[in-house]
Amino acid sequence: MWEWGKSITDVPGLSVGVAQNGEAQTGCTVALFRDGAVAGVDVRGSAPGSSEIEAIKPVRVVDKIHGVLLTGGSAFGLSAAGGVIKYLEEEGIGYDVTVTKVPIVPTAVIFDLRVGSSKIRPDLEMGYEAAKNASTAHPAIGLHGVGIGASAGGISGGDRSRGGFGTTSIHIDDKITVGVMTVANPMGNVFDNKSGKVIAGNLDRNKWILPKSGEPWIENTVLVLVATNAKLNKEEATKVAQMAQDGIARTIIPSHTMHDGDVVFAVSTGSEECNINVIGDAAAEAVAYSIILGVSAANGIELDTTIRKL
Repeated sequence: MWEWGKSITDVPGLSVGVAQNGEAQTGCTVALFRDGAVAGVDVRGSAPGSSEIEAIKPVRVVDKIHGVLLTGGSAFGLSAAGGVIKYLEEEGIGYDVTVTKVPIVPTAVIFDLRVGSSKIRPDLEMGYEAAKNASTAHPAIGLHGVGIGASAGGISGGDRSRGGFGTTSIHIDDKITVGVMTVANPMGNVFDNKSGKVIAGNLDRNKWILPKSGEPWIENTVLVLVATNAKLNKEEATKVAQMAQDGIARTIIPSHTMHDGDVVFAVSTGSEECNINVIGDAAAEAVAYSIILGVSAANGIELDTTIRKL
């Protein structure tokens, strides 16, 4: 039996922290794994901004990670990872190299520099604050943390709608939990794939405004973290990340474009046995709903939850 949960923090073994600058409209959201987590990653967009991606791929020496940071600030925001790393080192968490423990914190960014102030970005201090704030409470959705400066639907022309941070989870047979957190900042339009209702932009392709040849459309990206207490190795976590990308495509049109930096991380924090295809299927469903929740909250749209069946 499958049932909807509340947020990614329903998954045992992780906590989530948020820090933001309301005036500058930028921020970051971090998930911490104090006991480590097996991880995989899939990059589907053609304009990503990230760090520590290579370290967590299969056939790499790193076997577990200790956090995943989703942040605003474009490439500048990558410096916020230093604050998360600093906090985790102080807590004695990381990859043991005998002289110290080195925290492994894969990071990905969205472009939010056109919203608020482009001169203020997530930095080491903000990353440290987010890590220090981490808890198992359900994080707020909408314009919070990494989603505070997110926007969406630019391909329709005119003013972009607000994007946002979302999170949800799915419980499977009382043993397995698949949780996700997302930040939607896409070039494409966002719609509810259950009701067909447009949340951001316009699905009429005749009204889309495509960039001219050579024109940079760089302010787009959807970032996702999938977490589960199901037992996964690195190859299986990578496959779950790949399958979870379907959730983006189900609710954002177009997605995975040349001007999006879509990245999905997937982590395993537990040892429950479950078929990988079930985990990937649940992840894709949860990703789609998390995006819808976050963008709806950011734009003040009330969802019809009665149609959300599993």
